[in-house]
Amino acid sequence: MKKFDGIIFDVDGTLAATNDLIFASFNYVAEKYLNKKLSNDEIIALFGPTEDVILKEWMNKQYEEARKDYFDFYESQHHLMAEIFPGIKEILQFIKSKKIPLSIYTGRGRNSSYITLKTIGLYHFFDMIVTGDDVVNHKPSPEGINKFIDAFQLDRKKVLMVGDSIYDVEAARTAGVRSCLVLWDRDANEKYSNVEADYTFSSLEEFYNFLKENI
Repeated sequence: MKKFDGIIFDVDGTLAATNDLIFASFNYVAEKYLNKKLSNDEIIALFGPTEDVILKEWMNKQYEEARKDYFDFYESQHHLMAEIFPGIKEILQFIKSKKIPLSIYTGRGRNSSYITLKTIGLYHFFDMIVTGDDVVNHKPSPEGINKFIDAFQLDRKKVLMVGDSIYDVEAARTAGVRSCLVLWDRDANEKYSNVEADYTFSSLEEFYNFLKENI
């Protein structure tokens, strides 16, 4: 009997290595419009709200112009500065072959999330995509998980949330679903290796073998 009837994935650090691109995109507009450069830690501290919210706070009257520059840069540099984790596509193909619905739950805005998923060739795998623009409360709120469960009428005990941070684990715990912490991204391994989740995997191979036994 399969253990999971629905699986939810985070994007950044889970499906693709995107941090360098995100940092560069924010600094591109920060230098152009604010004449300043932020450290990676300063940019990470901004995370929670979507890019649009952050840019509105930064840019005021120049928001529309800066927003266009941000996303133009993000999209044009994506193939140079971000990449899918090797093996992810095969894992998603395997899950889809088992007729299990797949969702995204990310704190990123809709625009950048769609750019990333389409650029790395994964957009078509997902039956539902919940971004920071689609919820009132961001992670660690379980709102995005609940949307998926309600839409597909799933048993919470048979849903798995896969992500690379404590916020994914906390959202899963609050929603009453199983949490899977993945640490194949270097930054996640450094920050969250001590976080307790239902399942923890350091490599895609380990995760794939786990899925083969449970779906």
